[in-house]
Amino acid sequence: MSNKIATREAYGKALVELGAENKKVVVLDADLSKSTKTAKFKDAYPDRFMDMGIAEGNMMAVAAGLSTCDKIPFVSTFAMFATGRAFEQVRNSICYPKLNVKICATHAGITVGEDGASHQSVEDISLMRSIPNMTVICPSDAVEAEAAVKAVAEMDGPCYVRLGRSGVSVINDNADYKFEIGKAVQLREGKDAVIIATGIMVDAALEAYNNLAEEGIKVSVLNIHTIKPIDKEAVINAARQTGAVITAEEHSVIGGLGSAVCEVLSENLPTPVVRVGIKDTFGQSGKPAELLKAYKLTAEDIVKAVKKCMALK
Repeated sequence: MSNKIATREAYGKALVELGAENKKVVVLDADLSKSTKTAKFKDAYPDRFMDMGIAEGNMMAVAAGLSTCDKIPFVSTFAMFATGRAFEQVRNSICYPKLNVKICATHAGITVGEDGASHQSVEDISLMRSIPNMTVICPSDAVEAEAAVKAVAEMDGPCYVRLGRSGVSVINDNADYKFEIGKAVQLREGKDAVIIATGIMVDAALEAYNNLAEEGIKVSVLNIHTIKPIDKEAVINAARQTGAVITAEEHSVIGGLGSAVCEVLSENLPTPVVRVGIKDTFGQSGKPAELLKAYKLTAEDIVKAVKKCMALK
């Protein structure tokens, strides 16, 4: 698990492979191709790459148009600008007509680091989840990111894939891993509580599992890579088996994975839930590891949340 690769790196690699397999794939970027790693596609297929400049709203509208001409547009910029600045175009030009556009946004969450609050999107899952017809995916590592990119190329309709700047531990086996949109992945089993995690927090959840096991506490770990449509059956079953649910995300606790899980359980199987996430505040400039600690997004924080939730049973 020591090998660390950023999910944006996996995205760049997957795009090049997709480009060779499917001539319909085109890529649009908003003057950030080196950062988003779409430059790899640009080098391989320059005639299918468009740098749209710092005009994200226009980029989304152009992608929408291309999708009506039998193209599969992959659109990239930082998550803050893809979901924030271009929200209206994503909603009205892509999701309302249910067009086949894949928004793969990088530099999500506070692990953008030194770029600070203006670039640290902690609301993007909430924004994209709220739009009808949108599928929302947040991969846990490079293996899952590559599989997700290839899966969304096969599906028809709008999709948002959340990618990160910093290197993350590789937790999935490339040879054996099977990715299915909308299906949770059971990583560990235990009866005392369940940690439901997404994105980089899956690695922290696995570390928390090991720390809790040393204390004799056995928890399940569920990787929810698809926030929407969420795997309701997996969430309900995990809650029924454990009676205590902890969610973990590098995103605001408002509107993200924690909210989605609470919505499922409140309507189907009311269960104590403790959410680990960013508590209705903005990020700040700092090194990623320091920020994760400052905003209580570490394995240690998940352990505390598990114990708090177990006491609520």
